[in-house]
Amino acid sequence: MTASGQTHKTALVFGGSRGIGAAIALRLAQDGAHVALTYASAAAKAAEVAAAIEQHGVDALTLQADSANAEDIQAAVRQTVARFGRIDIVVVNAGVLHIADVAHFGIDQLDRMLDVNVRGVFLAIQAALPHMQTGSRIITIGSNTAVRSNYPGSSVYSMTKGAVAVMVRGLAVDLAPRGITINNIQPGPIETDMTSDMIDQLKDHIPLKRVGQPREVAALAAWLAGDESGYMTGASITIDGGASL
Repeated sequence: MTASGQTHKTALVFGGSRGIGAAIALRLAQDGAHVALTYASAAAKAAEVAAAIEQHGVDALTLQADSANAEDIQAAVRQTVARFGRIDIVVVNAGVLHIADVAHFGIDQLDRMLDVNVRGVFLAIQAALPHMQTGSRIITIGSNTAVRSNYPGSSVYSMTKGAVAVMVRGLAVDLAPRGITINNIQPGPIETDMTSDMIDQLKDHIPLKRVGQPREVAALAAWLAGDESGYMTGASITIDGGASL
């Protein structure tokens, strides 16, 4: 319980051990939610995020889960409910990126990206829904490449993120009678481990002449997770410094 006697919300962040996912997990904790977060292999990073979450006076739970594996996804949901008794916010951030032109794109890489970036998103939402209630929030992390992709070799990644945007629109209709909203954040270049070697190259193509920070995406996610966003559902919100204009 909080100091005011209100029950803490519970958030489950798929892919919450680093980058955007970690920033979202920390922001939701700052706003008073208990946070469960999944990681694929970075156990030490997940533990660091969990320790930072607990500095905000809420509880954290780290869960190893491959978002391409349905059983891992379902187990993460079960363990979250067993620990906290509820799920109020689901953030599906887990994703993979492989860049190659169509002639050299391997079937294994294609299958992996579809499994994590599309199938895994659907399965995470499907698994969590039985434990959600009116007023719950679902947030997916897509990409501005769903709007505009002019980077060579990014066609498959763009395809997966476009699929997420379409999925969110359809699920919004399905979930509206239950009073559950679902929205999609589409970041452009964000300063993370993945982009650290490309910052100068990337910012030249952005009207604001800088890349974004994970905390900026987290602030948007926090608003979508809160009460004030209750009239928004099915939307894809691009946050990319104008890169896709």
